[in-house]
Amino acid sequence: MSLSADYIVTSLQELYGESVTGSDIRGWCAMNGSNYQTVTNKISDYKVGRGKWNLTVREQMEQTYQVPPAPPAIIPAQEQNFIPDKDDTFVKFGNFGDLKKIIQSNLFYPTFITGLSGNGKTLSVEQACAQLGRELIRVNITIETDEDDLIGGFRLVGGATVWHNGPVTEALQRGAILLLDEVDLASNKILCLQSILEGKGVFLKKIGKYVKPTKGFNVFATANTKGKGSDDGRFIGTNVLNEAFLERFPVTFEQSYPTPATEQKILEGIALDLGVEDRDFCKRLCDWSDVIRKTFYDGGIDEIISTRRLVHIIRAYAIFKDKAKAIQVCVNRFDDETKQAFLELYDKIDVDFVMPTEDQQKESLDAHNFS
Repeated sequence: MSLSADYIVTSLQELYGESVTGSDIRGWCAMNGSNYQTVTNKISDYKVGRGKWNLTVREQMEQTYQVPPAPPAIIPAQEQNFIPDKDDTFVKFGNFGDLKKIIQSNLFYPTFITGLSGNGKTLSVEQACAQLGRELIRVNITIETDEDDLIGGFRLVGGATVWHNGPVTEALQRGAILLLDEVDLASNKILCLQSILEGKGVFLKKIGKYVKPTKGFNVFATANTKGKGSDDGRFIGTNVLNEAFLERFPVTFEQSYPTPATEQKILEGIALDLGVEDRDFCKRLCDWSDVIRKTFYDGGIDEIISTRRLVHIIRAYAIFKDKAKAIQVCVNRFDDETKQAFLELYDKIDVDFVMPTEDQQKESLDAHNFS
């Protein structure tokens, strides 16, 4: 389709303003599938120097012609609010204070957080941003994540091909916190972030624009490993990350599970929020998980009860109003031997607990497998 000079001029103004350069026009051509030489010939009347054009007649053109607007971005950045909601049940523990100080400093200081699953790594960063009123853009990393997913690429919108910023570019421009969640699942395609992890921004080669980081921009990464893979197979799919990539994170925080006392506060807050008032049950669950974790760390068992799983149990209790069923359906994910050992251990900790019968366990397991 042949584009008129009026449309080209107006479209360029929408993207770059009154003054444009050769790089701007090349970027526009890439977005619209146009030939650079053809476009520059059509707007030759506006050329003011080598590689420079001054488009100063926009208002006059708009009064004379009905020119279609330039294709819009998919989601205008100004219409979004990336500040996380505050969680009233959140309890501060572990590295939360240090993470909050890093965010509050507004300095660029990439931070790596490692620890076992379900111990609050992601939630800590999220709630620190919520308390400070800072925007957070979270990216869940997989082995398929590539430059197009992170930096951005061309998308088809309303029949036109337009550039759409990826989450990394969006965070750079907004001065937001970028959270790379489960970063140890990434492939070597994550290396497209090298210059960004140096605080230098990124050059969008497909449209010929350089995006500098806005003050306040920072990168946090969470992982179950330290980027060296998982030898025991617990975190299957994790990869050995490039050493140069890991070296661009100045600090690494090792996140542990909260203490039983802190964990009890977490469960009590969530239980109260769900309309369940049973502090004794919360305490018993924390004592139970503490014994299991100590045995795990000593090499006695291969499985662990995470803080997240305790929260699952509290939520199940709020639904079923039955302690035994709540615990059972939430430990059904483990193999039969481990599940039985966990149930028997809880039976010893809570004298009021009634062990589910084999028929009840089978019924619950069948329902779990069916779902």
